[in-house]
Amino acid sequence: MGQRHDGGAIRGTAQAWSALGGDPALTERITYGGPPGLLPARLPVLPLARSTVAVCALAAAELAARRDGRPLPVVRVDDGAVATAFVSERHLRIDGRAPSNFAPLSRFWRTTDGWVRTHANYPHHRARLLRALDLPESAGVPEAEAALAGRRATEVEETVYAAGGLAVAARTPDQWAAHPQGATVAAAPLLTLRPLGAAAPPRVLPPRTGDPVLPAAGLRVLDLTRVIAGPVATRTLALLGADVLRIDAPQLPESQDAHSDTGFGKRSALLDLGSPGGRADFEELLARADVVVTGYRPGALDRFGLTPEALAARRPGLVVARLSAWGDDGPWGARRGFDSLVQVATGIAAIESGADGTPGALPAQALDHGTGYLLAAAVLRALTEQRRTGRATLATLSLARTARWLTHELPARDDDGPRPSGAAHDPADHLRETDSPVGRLRHALPPVSFAGAPATWATPPGRCGTDAPVWREGP
Repeated sequence: MGQRHDGGAIRGTAQAWSALGGDPALTERITYGGPPGLLPARLPVLPLARSTVAVCALAAAELAARRDGRPLPVVRVDDGAVATAFVSERHLRIDGRAPSNFAPLSRFWRTTDGWVRTHANYPHHRARLLRALDLPESAGVPEAEAALAGRRATEVEETVYAAGGLAVAARTPDQWAAHPQGATVAAAPLLTLRPLGAAAPPRVLPPRTGDPVLPAAGLRVLDLTRVIAGPVATRTLALLGADVLRIDAPQLPESQDAHSDTGFGKRSALLDLGSPGGRADFEELLARADVVVTGYRPGALDRFGLTPEALAARRPGLVVARLSAWGDDGPWGARRGFDSLVQVATGIAAIESGADGTPGALPAQALDHGTGYLLAAAVLRALTEQRRTGRATLATLSLARTARWLTHELPARDDDGPRPSGAAHDPADHLRETDSPVGRLRHALPPVSFAGAPATWATPPGRCGTDAPVWREGP
């Protein structure tokens, strides 16, 4: 991997590492390289991708060094690996089959005054969208197109939301800045790490075992996330040695195709948190957990007693990492959302629009992937600090705040220095084939790299929801 002095990468990494509370001197241990010109866009998508992977790898290297009492390993960031991983769902093949990443009704639609974007990948979201449009379950694209053409974009947004569906009117950056949710997001930091509860004696992490000895070895992570951002974070923690157990509700199972991309290194179980048995099983898991990661809209898990404060009270020293689409505060704080919708609301689709004014999109679901690596980095930094303070910690991130970083705060210029010459990027260098319980997978390799880091995950994804809700044997 060739090296270069990349001003955009250095400044973006410094911003993210500062938000994580890291020692700025440690960023000098990062080297950058790889082919130029990847993830091309009007916005600085590659600097975002590179910076989020860099701080995640640095946080992993820092935790490894602290647990071992050794010097910090050198961190390596390769643009080819980063760009390939940021579109991992597009590279995925299952016995040669490419999964469908967007359903027919997940798309842009013309309205009387602009554009609206809908998300209907899950059956219950599709049903709610059609009900909001007064269309039958059998309706398809032509019927939805006709129904939407006669309505205003914001009217569709509110009507579909009231029905429990997902639709967002396309806005310019200025329109989003004037929106109450846009103003709330703009006033928030990129991420927050704050203590939960009273101080406690320093937390002693379990001894690291295995070959290689990994930064998160011996740690247990409860994964209550869906789609891309949260699962990318927990997939990364699994890479680094954590025992990650994904939990889904029986009535809301995850797509197997999605799990085949983000389920590497994890186990997956079904638990009905609304039943006495399911709650009892969860409490047994929580009693031995080190980390809980949630990716549902704010308040969605509160009725099960899963607020960060309640979790930390029952499991002192717990790290809780919480991800949402729009942030915890503001009028949209409790709304559902996905990367594609956040791009549309925040003005990214307008910035990336075509010559004819048709809304565009980033070359990757960069808000999802980037926030996922930031989320993993936040967990790792919290674990590092916990060895000193012993306190429970809450990490809070949102896709909308990552979007604000991309549109307003990341350096627009990608490179302050010369770039190495070389052949065009070949993603095959960063893809592998692995046998799994669901078939032979072609998948992207992890981009998180430092001296001693694993090249890939220890286990492939299994069938979603088929594992027992228990931890692996160990301390």
